[in-house]
Amino acid sequence: MPWRVAADQTTLQIQIFTTGGTIDKVYFDARSEYEVGDPQITEILRDAGVTVPYAVETLMRKDSLDLTDEDRATIAARVHACDCPRIILTHGTDTMTETARSLGDVGDRTVVLVGSLSPARFKGTDAEFNIGFAVAAVQTLPPGVYVAMNGRVFEAAKVRKNREANRFEGAAYYQAGSAPEVRP
Repeated sequence: MPWRVAADQTTLQIQIFTTGGTIDKVYFDARSEYEVGDPQITEILRDAGVTVPYAVETLMRKDSLDLTDEDRATIAARVHACDCPRIILTHGTDTMTETARSLGDVGDRTVVLVGSLSPARFKGTDAEFNIGFAVAAVQTLPPGVYVAMNGRVFEAAKVRKNREANRFEGAAYYQAGSAPEVRP
């Protein structure tokens, strides 16, 4: 069931869909046994004092490596059926770019996918920053699909996750099979 930030704010400005991923993981022991827990975005936004009216809906609670084509179709269907013009989608980082591209043309909506490289429950996580950044990005970007991670915004068709460097990179980093020249 959707949750609104305040009953007196009736105009929904941001729809948030959660899918799971590292941002919501709960680890049980040192051997990395985990489950995807409850979405953390509601608590993060409440703790940050975010006042823009939003609603949160959980679509699934999965590691992004476990998402299927059917899951991506479900995500896309909810995004395309949503009346709200600004949508944030929390997602695991391993296949975030694949889901972003699978959304296709979203019409007059601005869709921002966001996640974290460490769980929101961990000290020193990037989750809080990334979520706050996504809230700002979804309100200021033109219609389209974007990935917002670690202070950078990328168009869905022009981003990849560099697993070795554990970061997201724009198209210039991997076009033509080489990294751009770095100048002093």
